[in-house]
Order: sequence, then C-alpha cells, then structure tokens
Amino acid sequence: MAEAYIVEAVRTPVGRRGGGLAGVHPADLGAHVLKELVARADVDPAAVEDVVFGCLDTVGPQAGDIARTCWLAAGLPEEVPGVTVDRQCGSSQQAVHFAAQAVLSGTQDLVVAGGVQNMSQIPIAYASRQATEPLGLTEGPFAGSEGWRARYGKQPVNQFVGAEMIAAKWGISREDQEAYALRSHQRAVRAIDEGRFDRELVPYGDVTADEGPRRDTSLAKMAALNPVIDGGTITAACSSQVSDGAAAMLLASARAVQEHGLTPRARVHHLSVRGEDPIRMLTAPIPATAHALKKTGMTIDAFDLVEINEAFAPVVLAWLKETGADPDRVNPNGGAIALGHPLGATGTRLLTTLLHELERTGGRFGLQTMCEGGGQANVTVIERL
Repeated sequence: MAEAYIVEAVRTPVGRRGGGLAGVHPADLGAHVLKELVARADVDPAAVEDVVFGCLDTVGPQAGDIARTCWLAAGLPEEVPGVTVDRQCGSSQQAVHFAAQAVLSGTQDLVVAGGVQNMSQIPIAYASRQATEPLGLTEGPFAGSEGWRARYGKQPVNQFVGAEMIAAKWGISREDQEAYALRSHQRAVRAIDEGRFDRELVPYGDVTADEGPRRDTSLAKMAALNPVIDGGTITAACSSQVSDGAAAMLLASARAVQEHGLTPRARVHHLSVRGEDPIRMLTAPIPATAHALKKTGMTIDAFDLVEINEAFAPVVLAWLKETGADPDRVNPNGGAIALGHPLGATGTRLLTTLLHELERTGGRFGLQTMCEGGGQANVTVIERL
C-alpha cells in the first residue's frame, strides 16, 4: 500500500500587521522557508517534482503563481515547477492534500507543500473588491451572479456575520469567547517561553518569535472593546489576527525515502474535505470532522492533539460542543487569536506545529481542521512515526 510521509516541516514566525515581516516581499518570505526546508531535509532540490503553495488575494507581489516565484527567489532549480492553490483559509492545508495525493497516487515521489501571505501589504479580500473597482466591478464575487442570487438571495457573505450566527445557534456568549481568547494568548505565551516553537521556526532577520501573543491582555481589556457588528458579540479580541508569514513541508513516497536516505517523521493517515452552508460559512469543521471519523473508524478521543484554526472563538467553541473533544488536547499552544492567521500559510503552519508538538509530547495521532470561505473545511490526520 502506498504511503505519503512528512519528512520535514518549517515556518517563519508569524508577524503582526505592520510588524517585522510587513515590508518583506511575499516571494522572499516563501523562499526563506523553502531554502531552510531543503537544507534541513538534506535533499537534492532538483529531485522535487512540484511545489504546491497556498495563497489568497493573488494580486501585486502575490500574483503570477507565487509558488513558482518563491522557489525561484530561493535560488532553487529552474526545472522544478510550482502551482498556487486557493481554498480560502485552508489553501495551504489543501496544498498538503494535493502533495500527499500525488505521492499516494504514485505519480510523484517528492513534493513540497506550503503557503505564504503578506496581509500587511495586500489586505484581506483585496482581490475581490478593491482590485476590481477600476474595472467597474464593485459587487464582489457573489452579488452579480444570477445563480447565486437565486439560491442564496442577497444575504451578506461576511465572516463576522457567520461568526455571530454560530454564537447565537450554539449559545456562546461574549464572555465565553473572551475567556477562550485569553486562554489562547496564555497558551501561546507559555509555548514561546518554554521554547516549544523553537524547532519549527526559521527566524527572518530580527523576527525570531511570533509577534501576535499579548502578554498584557486581560478580560477587562477585552470587555472594553466594541463589537464589530452593533449589538453583536464578536470583537477583535475574539478574532484571528491579520498577519504575515510562510510555512512549508516536504512529502515523500517510500521510494523517495529510500533513494534519498530520508527520515520520515510522520505518515499521512487521512485526507478529506467537506462543505456546508456558505452563508454561515464557518461551521464546516463540524461535519468535516464527523466525516473523517467515519472514514477512519476513529473516535475523537483517539487523537492525542488537535489543531483547529481560531478564525473566531465561536468556531472552536461550537466544534468542541459538537465533538466532545478534550479542550486540553485542542490548540495546546494557542491558536490564531494569539498567534495570527496569515491566510495562505496557516494550513501548513498548523500542521507544522501539530507535528512538532506530537514529537515533543510523544503523541501518536493528530488531527487538523479549519473553516474556510465558501463554507468548507479540510481535515488532515497524521500519525507520528
């Protein structure tokens, strides 16, 4: 039976908006992790058969197939191609899926997956609004579609609205959200202080650690913030941070492991993706997890660790209520509320952190999932070797 192995995984620190990575060209961010990935794996880069990178808002410095540009900017062999993937927030998790599927199919033996995003330079949703205004296209990607309007009407497609819908449906108060957000910061600060991220990080210049976690935050400070939507419960404190960063990993077949003398660190155990209501948008991790458990025959208690992206606090809190997962095993080192969410890079960043934390703690199985635009969610299950 074919296997897909994770050989190496690295990431930059996650920079906060306007922080230490804000002025770095996205291609150079991606190139930075690619060079380190190849060096740590000690593999001939010419043996890589494809580079699959996630990225959103591919305009300006993120346009032109950023996967290919990152590889070339790294000074790596020109004969290696690259392709850029957009599954919204799950783009680089999907990049890992495509890379693993290529290996599992036997069509490729050595593939790089990852992602990059500089949100300081290119704001979220820029490609769907500001970039199209000079063309006279001002309605965004949904409103002008007759088919979309016939199915979903004129309901707003807005992540904040979706997060409020989740909070209302699952009875998640603002106080619940703020308590969760505080815990995310506390866990992230602890992880930094204990050096839990050291092995996975590739410092970029003076940026040697994640810039997002706030040591001085408190429930009182969070309570003083205004909600994003009048009368709502979602504030900036309960939302993922606008961020910059890159991450990459190397996937290999058994043949490549043998031919190149590589040491596998984990096995890809399961890959799947599911969809749900695109208006509520952010709840797809719930049915996606149920689908993955059914396909694998596993229970949620079988996982030593879980990484679920903290797009908003209600996303994780609703998922916890539905799955019954142990909160202590979920995002043990904090999540995007504290660490940030560089959209195109987060999927691989989460998987990189999951792998290293399984190794640190001696855990065997890890599950990763995240909500994505369009009401989608990927699920990846890995087994530490």
